[in-house]
Amino acid sequence: MSRRYFISLNLTGKTCLVVGGGQVAERKVHSLLECGARVVVVSPSITPGLTKLIGEDKLVYRQGYYMVADLDGVFLVIGATNREAVNRQVADDCAARNLIVNIVDDPAKGNFFVPAVVRRGDLTIAVSTDGKSPMLARKIREDLEKTYGAPFGEFLELLGTLRQEVIRNVADQSIKKEILENLVDGEVLSLLKEGCLDKVKERLHSAYRGGRS
Repeated sequence: MSRRYFISLNLTGKTCLVVGGGQVAERKVHSLLECGARVVVVSPSITPGLTKLIGEDKLVYRQGYYMVADLDGVFLVIGATNREAVNRQVADDCAARNLIVNIVDDPAKGNFFVPAVVRRGDLTIAVSTDGKSPMLARKIREDLEKTYGAPFGEFLELLGTLRQEVIRNVADQSIKKEILENLVDGEVLSLLKEGCLDKVKERLHSAYRGGRS
């Protein structure tokens, strides 16, 4: 198998279909909603959690069995039923329409895998085993969650602001490169892993001011 091409999709306002109404489908729905997607669920029955989301007007639900017409106007599809034949049909129909599709119980039937993800604000770390071992991906994700804690999210916000200031205010390309490299050095990362965000902020501002002077 050739290597996978990893991308980060913007799902804001995009219609995403989840076929299935169980616990796995519910987890997929939550992850899509977190990305700003417009989620449609098709299933004969759904979990109490999905029912709650319907009551909060956070998703559209069609009660019933999957039909090919459910793919009309859809950008991305996740097949999450407990029936292999249904999931296979979803995969085949999506392939015929060149749609992006993931089949949770057999990712090879679709055309993308969902990686195990660690999110810290705008920092996203994804782990994939190309479907060979979701358990290994989960274990690695759990280790990453311990290593890259909440301070990394706040650090990235500050770093993004300082980076824009450097780009806007420093004309010399060599100085600009040096400042940007000093903003993210090994000591800064070590301090972040220790949770010393205040010290990191001091170092960032010092590196910025020192580079400009």
